[in-house]
Amino acid sequence: MLTRRRALALSLAALIAPSRAETKKIPVVASFSIIGDLVREVGGDRVSVTTIVGPDGDAHVYEPSPADGRRIAQARLIFVNGLGFEGWLDRLIKSAKSKGEVFTLGNGVAARKNDEGRDPHAWQDVANAKVYVEAIREALTAADPEGAKAYRANADAYLAKLDALDAEILQAIDALPKERRRVVSTHDAFGYFAARYGVEFIAPQGVSTEAEVSARDVAKIIDSVRAHKVGAVFVENIADPRLANRIASETGARVGGVLYSDALSDAKGDGATYVDMMRHNVKQLAKALAP
Repeated sequence: MLTRRRALALSLAALIAPSRAETKKIPVVASFSIIGDLVREVGGDRVSVTTIVGPDGDAHVYEPSPADGRRIAQARLIFVNGLGFEGWLDRLIKSAKSKGEVFTLGNGVAARKNDEGRDPHAWQDVANAKVYVEAIREALTAADPEGAKAYRANADAYLAKLDALDAEILQAIDALPKERRRVVSTHDAFGYFAARYGVEFIAPQGVSTEAEVSARDVAKIIDSVRAHKVGAVFVENIADPRLANRIASETGARVGGVLYSDALSDAKGDGATYVDMMRHNVKQLAKALAP
């Protein structure tokens, strides 16, 4: 017969102990917030996702912490972008002596190339985000065959959302006059967006934010803005806004608002998920470039 004290202790233990479903979740690490969101969409409640570079963080220049090493060491699966995006990550994985399997999602897309090498910002084309999702589905299924049905259902539902998002972006940009589809961003993060949707982006920095912007680079951008009558200058959520504001001030171009380039916003922002991020960017572009 249980005493009252014993019964209370058992009840409290049941409340604070993790459920069996919780303890069976696959520990997954995503290198940055956008990939983390995609993994959560596909993995659902069968995965526990930790993101290294969080909201509004710049993965180009991120400096890992000891806590990041512990997360990597405990992960069963590690999803990364690759294409030169997370230059610090290989060292982190090695130093953490991780036994987790690494999946480089960027390897599945046709990478854009320029003078700096490969452009890592493939997610800016929704078609590439779909490639990422399919790769995530296959990786999770291989690691957890019992969850195959759930992963497939989650991925199918999300891919349908991405199809609708892609069509929405195409329609919104198509409604803008072609001669107005030219803007300035902080760094060259929107090449895939430009190729897919038809907006030209001019940026003083290259595909990485690691390199310092020279006065000569800024002068060239200012001359280009004046020569081509650029519609708006945009600030990126990962960047110091002073550069964009200076270009706008010296050219008379309007500041079009904030674009999400390499990271999501926090939960209270307009870009807390990948779909929200892309939708926000298109709304900002359409508002700034409309006649």
